[in-house]
Amino acid sequence: MKEGPNIAGIAALIGDPARANMLQALMTGVALTASELAQEAGVTPQTSSFHLGRLAEAGLVTLRRQGRHKYYNLADADVAALLEAMSGIAMRAGMTRVRTGPKEPALRKARVCYNHLAGEYGVQAYDSLLARAFLVEDGEQLHLTGDGRSFLSELGVVLPDKESKRRPLCKSCLDWSARRSHLAGIAGTSLLSFFLERGWAKRVDGSRIIEFSKSGDSHFHAIFSL
Repeated sequence: MKEGPNIAGIAALIGDPARANMLQALMTGVALTASELAQEAGVTPQTSSFHLGRLAEAGLVTLRRQGRHKYYNLADADVAALLEAMSGIAMRAGMTRVRTGPKEPALRKARVCYNHLAGEYGVQAYDSLLARAFLVEDGEQLHLTGDGRSFLSELGVVLPDKESKRRPLCKSCLDWSARRSHLAGIAGTSLLSFFLERGWAKRVDGSRIIEFSKSGDSHFHAIFSL
């Protein structure tokens, strides 16, 4: 008898096309209703509720009630990281859901990965912080140095005084399009919030795309030069 985690069970849940589309839609970090996810998956609301029940039982999504509405999110950053890594493997294997179109270059440039910046800009920010020793890789661990904390704080990025035991301050996340790391964790989320609050970038409705303004683009490259 085999012992240990049943990865086949999780793979089967994610592998269903309707459930995979739902999970991908939730990668924006925005809470969606069962009806909205039904549209994303191309199934009826009844079928959507069944799929979401299975995903919730497995701990892949969470449900939040507000009034008469039910909203769904990805359970946590670990689930998002798993989906991002699987997207990279799918791209490498040539398995894409749609033909290359106008949105693909924009997705590769800058997009939201659950709650942090991904794509070429996410990777550039990570590489820039790493090159200046603001970030230090220690095996699978990622640390923000004292100089790194000072740099981000002076920039205006809000960081907690103490690290949380439940969620790391810094974490590397494998980018599916660049196949290199970008910054996740509290610092990654705070950095994306900084860009959005400054008006340097904005979310594109109904998409994972993050669109930088001309001014935001200039500021980004000045701050995170390589």
